[in-house]
Amino acid sequence: MSEQSTESNEPIEHNESNFDSSEQSMVDQALAENAEEKTVEQRLAEAERNVLMAQAEMENFRKRMQRESDQLLKYANLPLVRDLLDIIDNLNRASDSAKSEAAKSDASKSETSLALLAGVAMVTQQFTTVLAKYGCKPIESTGKQFDPNIHQAISQMLSAEHAAGTVANEVAVGYMLHDRVVRPSCVIVSTGAPAN
Repeated sequence: MSEQSTESNEPIEHNESNFDSSEQSMVDQALAENAEEKTVEQRLAEAERNVLMAQAEMENFRKRMQRESDQLLKYANLPLVRDLLDIIDNLNRASDSAKSEAAKSDASKSETSLALLAGVAMVTQQFTTVLAKYGCKPIESTGKQFDPNIHQAISQMLSAEHAAGTVANEVAVGYMLHDRVVRPSCVIVSTGAPAN
C-alpha cells in the first residue's frame, strides 16, 4: 500500500507542479497584457501630445505667415515712396528758387513768380497729403532731441535758443512710412549756447 500511496502522490505532485506552472503562465500573461495596455496607453498619450504639438506649431506658423504677409503689404510702397521723396525735394527747391527770384525781380515779374510759386506750393502740398494718406509722414526735427534712429547729423553749431543735443536746424526733411524710417532727417545739432 505504501507503493500505491507513493504512486498516487506522484501524480498529485505532478498535477500541483502543472497547476503552479499554469498559474504562473496566467500571471505572466496577465502582466504581459497589463504591460501591453500600459504601453498602448503610453503610446496613445504620446500620440495625443504629438497631435497637440503639431496643431500648436501649425497655428504658430499660420500666425507668423499672417504677420509676414501684413508686413509685406504694409511696406510694399516703400520703394515708390523713396522715389517720390526726390520729386518733393525738387518741388521744394523750385519753390525756394522762385521765392529768391521774386525778391530780386521787378513788380511785373514778381506777380508771375508768385503765381508760379503758389502753384508749386499747391502741388507740393498735394504730394504730401497723398503720402500721408498712405502712412508716409515727415519727421519733425527742429527743436527735438537728436535721435540717431531718425536723424542724420551732418554738423554741429552753437545755438542760444536750443539746448545741447537738440536739433537746431533741419537741412533735409526725413520721412517715415508707418513706423519705419524711409529717409532720416539731415540735421544740424546744437552744442549749446556760446560761452561768454
